[in-house]
Amino acid sequence: MRNTSNSYGGVAKTFHWLTALLILSELPLGIVAHEMAFNTPEQLTQKALLFSIHKTLGVAIFFVAVTRIGWAISQPKPGLLNAERRIEATLAETVHWLLYGSLLLVPLSGWIHHAATTGFAPIWWPFGQSLPFVPKDDIIAGWFAGLHHVLIAVLAVSVLLHVAGALKHHFIDKDATLRRMLLNAPEMPPLPAQNHGPAPVIVALIIWAAALGIGAMFGAYGDHRVSQNATALEVVQSQWVVQDGTIEFSVVQFGSSVAGSFANWTAEIGFDETIEEGPAGSVNVTIAIASLTLGSVTAQALGPDFFNSEEFPTARFEADILTSSETNVAEGTLTIKDRAIPVTLYFDLAVADGTAEMSGKLKLDRRDFGIGDNMPDETSLGFAVEVTVALTATNSTE
Repeated sequence: MRNTSNSYGGVAKTFHWLTALLILSELPLGIVAHEMAFNTPEQLTQKALLFSIHKTLGVAIFFVAVTRIGWAISQPKPGLLNAERRIEATLAETVHWLLYGSLLLVPLSGWIHHAATTGFAPIWWPFGQSLPFVPKDDIIAGWFAGLHHVLIAVLAVSVLLHVAGALKHHFIDKDATLRRMLLNAPEMPPLPAQNHGPAPVIVALIIWAAALGIGAMFGAYGDHRVSQNATALEVVQSQWVVQDGTIEFSVVQFGSSVAGSFANWTAEIGFDETIEEGPAGSVNVTIAIASLTLGSVTAQALGPDFFNSEEFPTARFEADILTSSETNVAEGTLTIKDRAIPVTLYFDLAVADGTAEMSGKLKLDRRDFGIGDNMPDETSLGFAVEVTVALTATNSTE
């Protein structure tokens, strides 16, 4: 089961072939999933399924690689059968370093991208979709998506070189390099003197640096946000001027909560803070739909089957503000696309020294606005949408 100075043990061989099986499954699966269209609910479901398998296998590869490297460190390293060929031996060890590093870096970069983005295709395991110290951030997600693709290229080339080297040993050199990785490995002849210098590590680092540099030259790294031409909203004259605020929402997609937000919106607010009971003002909010951010599915959400931002560039919320000793509400209509739906927004409000802080929640049904009509059930996309609004505003009349 353990290694010797000239042969691999059963554990190392199992790790080797298990890793090979996972990689040879993972690479084509990722390519197919990435290239697959998702114009229909069936295509989206298939794409999400393939990506979930891809991500789950990636996490499995990471932990297999960590365990494999830990085992390799604890074992003697079998020598090369062609160690006397210095250049060839250096190339072989360089490829080994590239493989070991890529087995960690490729799945880890993909995992960080998954944790940082908002979108579909969850990892199939019970430990959640997040990673410590990795926030939901489109810029981080975009950078690690690009890094993931660049590192995949290094891994793919390394695998091809590794396979080519093994075949050369077997068919041209006719030595036992390949056969000693089999379960019924032959007895190894005495090995030549080994030379384990730093050159392979240095060359591997140079290759990784060159690959990252080439990726930067081709613009592989960047944020995840879709290039959007959001409608320019007119400046509004408001008694209460919004200084800071957010409009966010969440919806369940393939069993996981997906969060989104709108970055560009205006609010015209008239409100009499001295009224303690009854009508106290009004609010008129206009939202630029193309300012939507929804992680990896932003482009799809802006498309004709969902918000259809080209035909309906804005949404509008118009409501009367009612106050009481128990609660505050904004009762009115929310218009998305061409549908105006009555809604009631309950909110908390604190006013002091001419500054108001407000936060509220609203539950909607996407079907009321014709969003995702091509997804008539909740298998892929939930009906309920939780909207959260928060803002800080100052009274311009004071």
